[in-house]
Amino acid sequence: MYKVKTQQNLYQAKTGEEFFIKKVEIKGELKRRLLGLGFVPGSTVEILKKSLLGDPISYMVAGTFIALRKEERRLIFGKVIDL
Repeated sequence: MYKVKTQQNLYQAKTGEEFFIKKVEIKGELKRRLLGLGFVPGSTVEILKKSLLGDPISYMVAGTFIALRKEERRLIFGKVIDL
């Protein structure tokens, strides 16, 4: 079974970890786009790698790869999953 740490935002998750989404506080068109790509409560996101300058970071969710900036990552809440 998974062990889950305390709630945090996606910005705090580190490369190689998996993150369980509980809430997405992004507004407008970007929120609709992220929800359509699979960033929905109950989904698991794999943190893949940072860009050369550290921002954005690439993620995989529901079989889709996407890069998010720091401002966006701070508005996605949930928990890191320890496998």
